[in-house]
Amino acid sequence: MSEPGTYVEKSFTRDTRYLPDRITRDARDGWPVQAGRYRLVVARACPWANRAIIVRRLLGLEDALSMGICGPTHDRRSWTFDLDPDGLDPVLRIPRIQDAYLKRDPDYARGITVPAIVDLPSGAVVTNDFKQITVDLETEWAELHRPGAPDLYPEALREEIEAVSEPIYRDINNGVYTCGFAGSQESYEESYRRLFDALDQVSERLRGRRYLVGEHITEADVRLITTLVRFDPVYHGHFKCNRSKLTEMPVLWAYARDLFQTPGFGDTVDFAHIKEHYYVVHHDVNPTGIVPLGPDLAGWATPHGREELGGSPFGDGTPPGLVREPVEPAHNPVLSALR
Repeated sequence: MSEPGTYVEKSFTRDTRYLPDRITRDARDGWPVQAGRYRLVVARACPWANRAIIVRRLLGLEDALSMGICGPTHDRRSWTFDLDPDGLDPVLRIPRIQDAYLKRDPDYARGITVPAIVDLPSGAVVTNDFKQITVDLETEWAELHRPGAPDLYPEALREEIEAVSEPIYRDINNGVYTCGFAGSQESYEESYRRLFDALDQVSERLRGRRYLVGEHITEADVRLITTLVRFDPVYHGHFKCNRSKLTEMPVLWAYARDLFQTPGFGDTVDFAHIKEHYYVVHHDVNPTGIVPLGPDLAGWATPHGREELGGSPFGDGTPPGLVREPVEPAHNPVLSALR
């Protein structure tokens, strides 16, 4: 499922018991980095999976790591490959990602989540630890990066990246969920205040700098942007995160537009899938299943002015090439305005 978790004293607690295996150069867990051996399974709707999509594209790993895309909705069992013509992933030949989890462990009883990396020879999930997946793609898979790929996790900045990212994860990335799935007024109000306090703090940090850490895009920016692009279409209304829209927070709105207009970010965003997932799947929050038509997305293509702060997206590197798995134009009409 997309948001596995439990409710403790009427507050939402995310289940983070992910499969611990890693794919590394030295194959310490039995899984060596090897081009063509694995398949990244994602859903464009999911913010955690969107991180992996962005990183894979920025680093040019398309030829080394194929990608299967689930549809925006799922049932109680798992995400399904209903976008594919026969309802089966064309490489794994399974109808739902749950099947690959059960290949790993027939008694697997934890969350069936995306992103997940599947070992093609065995058909089993290797890992679904979304945070470790992107860090390993950035470090362990370095020999397979494209020429000119940015260093998204520079060694000298790793401690700062993690220090900045920890409250962003706790109070923003996950904070929108603790608002949306709160089981009491008290827990909702506490999460709401923590969320907007954190957004205000990040806004202040970004007021005089273009990126969260250093002079170029890093893993920290990838972790934040996937929440920001979903904020007005979903979290503001659906999850009651309604003190301010993103478009009403000037610094964050300019920062988000800057990243969105950077190749590798906005061109991975499927607004239609995002809205359909949240408004259709979360029956407890939206029992009618009605998907809103708004908001107007045109603002994502407007000038952001962040270049004045210095820095550059890719540093000494280069932008990624053409999108291999493009988002349907109707699902992200902003992209045509950016070309």
